[in-house]
Amino acid sequence: MVYKWCNGLWLYQIQPSFFYTREDIFTWLFMQTGIHQWLLNNWNGWIFLDALFYAIPLIYLLLFRVNEKLSLAAAFAMLMVNWVYVQCYTLYPTNSIEGHIAWLLFPFIFMFNNQQSFKLLLEGLRYLFLYLFISAGVWKFAQGGIFNTHQMSGILLMQHTSLLTTAPDYWQSKMILYIIKTPILGYCLYAASALLEFILVIGFFTKKYDRWLVAGFLLFLFMDYWIMRIPYFELLPLLLTMHLNINNGRNNESSSSTSVSNN
Repeated sequence: MVYKWCNGLWLYQIQPSFFYTREDIFTWLFMQTGIHQWLLNNWNGWIFLDALFYAIPLIYLLLFRVNEKLSLAAAFAMLMVNWVYVQCYTLYPTNSIEGHIAWLLFPFIFMFNNQQSFKLLLEGLRYLFLYLFISAGVWKFAQGGIFNTHQMSGILLMQHTSLLTTAPDYWQSKMILYIIKTPILGYCLYAASALLEFILVIGFFTKKYDRWLVAGFLLFLFMDYWIMRIPYFELLPLLLTMHLNINNGRNNESSSSTSVSNN
């Protein structure tokens, strides 16, 4: 919330004046409501939706402390608010919906007070998170990008045209231009990103290396921001599905050690 506000990324700061249609059925169905059109050039609507979107997790927490039954209704409301806000936000020229997956999916796990259901949903979210990044690696092969040594140079040229033309002396512009002019370096970076995405497949078979997978994912996010200038930081909550497993593993190890000592 603070990061987006400081960078002028709230709806009321962006002040969207047009939208574009994504090619998926859910978006087409959502657009039939006309909410995204109602928000265009609607100052009061921007303020209301921004405030509601960032406040509703706190509302859920407060209701959970007061009455768990009320929290279930709040969790459903949070799910609805998140889906409406993210759909509208990404229909405007801001960024892709992929970077908001955590906002869309996390409310589901709070819709059940049963501990077993919570754990199952958290586990399911873990495997969906792994799948999303593994499929990105597969896509690099399916589209043939991994077989093109100039793929990364082309992506950077297309991605950073405005930066390279308006601020050619900026340090990041010089770095990007150097990568573009050195295709083999760009290809190595492209291949490394594919490897980092593919390596998450280990998480489907064991949780033993979760801390290393978390480190690899953080490296991917950092490089994505540093080189591609894509702030996918809102995916970080998905690491909780891995972090909790790490802690559980440590707890299990401690329990085993205690049992051995007692015996």
